[in-house]
Amino acid sequence: MVKTLQPIGNSLGLIIDKPILALLGITADTPLSIGVDKDGKGLTIRPVEAGESADHKSRVRKASQRATKTHGATLKRLAE
Repeated sequence: MVKTLQPIGNSLGLIIDKPILALLGITADTPLSIGVDKDGKGLTIRPVEAGESADHKSRVRKASQRATKTHGATLKRLAE
C-alpha cells in the first residue's frame, strides 16, 4: 500500500484506513508511540502499551517535582 501525506494546518498527516485501524485496535483516543527505525529511513507507529503510558506519566510527574523543588522560587517570581 502506498500513501501520501496530506496537509493539516502547518503540518502533514497520514490517513490510515479504517480496516487497518480495526486490525490494530487503534481508535482516535489510542496513544501512539512513533519512532525512527535504526537505519533512519523509516518510521514505526504502534499503540502504546498500558504500562508504557503510566510509566511516562510517572516520569513526567517526577521530573516536574524535581524542577519545582530546584527552581520553585524562580518560577514563583516569574509568575508574579
